[in-house]
Amino acid sequence: MDVSNILAAHAAKYQAVTVEKDTPLDVDPGLLLVTDLNPIEEETYNENLEEHLQSLARDGVQALMASLFSLPTKASADGPLAILPPPVYQVPRAKPLPKPKPPTKWERFAAAKGIQHKVRDKKVWDEEKQDWVDRWGRHGKNKETQDQWIHEVPLNADVDWDPRKAARDERKERVSKNEKKHQQNVARASTTPRQERKEEIERTLATTRQSTASMGKFDKKLDGEKRIRGVKRKYDPTETGVDKEMKSSLDLLAKMDSDSKKIRREPRDNDRDDTLNVRKAISHASKGRGGLALGRELSGGGRGRGGGRGRGGRGGRGGGRGGR
Repeated sequence: MDVSNILAAHAAKYQAVTVEKDTPLDVDPGLLLVTDLNPIEEETYNENLEEHLQSLARDGVQALMASLFSLPTKASADGPLAILPPPVYQVPRAKPLPKPKPPTKWERFAAAKGIQHKVRDKKVWDEEKQDWVDRWGRHGKNKETQDQWIHEVPLNADVDWDPRKAARDERKERVSKNEKKHQQNVARASTTPRQERKEEIERTLATTRQSTASMGKFDKKLDGEKRIRGVKRKYDPTETGVDKEMKSSLDLLAKMDSDSKKIRREPRDNDRDDTLNVRKAISHASKGRGGLALGRELSGGGRGRGGGRGRGGRGGRGGGRGGR
């Protein structure tokens, strides 16, 4: 039985595994790149463009797969993986290389002190449980203080002092402090010297604009100069809740009391226990003449200015003595 026709028909359905061309294909497995330097056949290209492109793509993929199957492999959970060699072609970057991030405050301190960076383990040993537990998380070691069943209460603690709440607030304060430092490091890394210089120039320009008598209102504007926004006044609503109104009134009274304490003069030793300021009362009653003049007026001997006595009387007595 002659089966040559059947074999030929079957072989015609599948093309050869090896790709043979006038100029061999240049394969770079490191980049999964295949370069075909053969000239394009103009006749085939014009007759059927789609079929011609599919034929070129098939030859390139076939050459690439043949080179991948010849590479060494390593085992993995998904099956054998080919170990790609270093790329041959140097592909240009679309953007410049990223600049190295500036060191953080802790990194600068560690470099100055010679402190080596160590990666902390995620698990720590718990002596009470005799097991490895998470350092952070839901049942982490950092929550051991607030989850323990007995706490030591300080002597100066309030009656309603909650040790679990105090430990939780302390932990959250540490987290917020670390987050704030992280944000500062990110902001410090995002700003460039050029941007800092630009912001400094803008601040200087805004300061000089407000140094004129009109606070820069009638000054000539520069091209591209930003508009300086003034401070907007905040108006409280006319209708507020009773609690908020009471709180604002108490704050106002407390401020007035603190201001009066600041300007209040220290009383003297003789006036420290008196409710009435005797010195001011005497000065007001005597119209600034003093306590002796007020005493003479009250005793009847100080009416010389208003009633013809006082110095005249003394003068009369002096005149009598002089007559003698």
